[in-house]
Amino acid sequence: MIEKITLLITVTLSGLVSAQAREYAPLPQLQAYQVPEAWRQPVAPLQVADHTWQIGTAELTALLLKTGDGAILIDGGMPQAADHLLANMKKLGVAPDDLKLILHSHAHSDHAGPLAAIRRVTGARLVSNAESAALLARGGADDIHFGDGIVYPPVQADRLLQDGEEVTLGALTLKAHFIPGHTPGSLAWTWRDRRGGKTVEVAYVDSLTAPGYQLLDNPHYPHIVDDYRSTFETVRGLPCDLLLTPHPGASGWKYGEEAVQRESVSCTAYADSAEKKLDGQLAEERSKKAG
Repeated sequence: MIEKITLLITVTLSGLVSAQAREYAPLPQLQAYQVPEAWRQPVAPLQVADHTWQIGTAELTALLLKTGDGAILIDGGMPQAADHLLANMKKLGVAPDDLKLILHSHAHSDHAGPLAAIRRVTGARLVSNAESAALLARGGADDIHFGDGIVYPPVQADRLLQDGEEVTLGALTLKAHFIPGHTPGSLAWTWRDRRGGKTVEVAYVDSLTAPGYQLLDNPHYPHIVDDYRSTFETVRGLPCDLLLTPHPGASGWKYGEEAVQRESVSCTAYADSAEKKLDGQLAEERSKKAG
């Protein structure tokens, strides 16, 4: 009798498991943030101007600015780029404790990924603004558009800037420009350098794209379109003899054996192109909403 009851229970449970298996599909596998190979392809240090070097990868900019009183790093690329950045710094005669400041464009994994590791090794001070500092401290988690899809090692900012504030190291002074849109804390940086024997106004301007973003009635970023419009005007007004961008192709640059700007892109042209794309994206979103 006991054997019959046991068999009945076993068969019943087996049937329940089979029914549940049919009703509920397996949960999806977790997937790491994957990027094109060129974003991960190391390049040797490439000189852009007398004091400005690209030390990142083929398609992600990481700028090292050398001064008589130490160096500044702007952006780092993907989290796995930390050792590569330190090796390129060494090739340029910059020891870890020579790096004094770390700046950034925006706090996504493909630009801020290795900043925690670089700060830990070098002791450099991380300079940010309030909007980006909050995202940096979360390691990219709970992003407005991507949720937890592009996380990286979290890092704390040491100094928070206001719009238009300046950062000085040695004879080099950089000015911060708030250009919200791609992220609420996006930044542009401007400074003077020399290139080809002439003084040039360098502008390192954050991405102006809205990749897959909800632009209309975004509950997490209600004024996103207004911010983009304001940012386009700001970018058009920057001192900008030489434009650099986090993704080099956006400003006509190619990083290989040399840093070559295949086509000269002005800040105005950069903003105009981005605004045209935003208008197209808005039109498409309105059309889908209406349909």
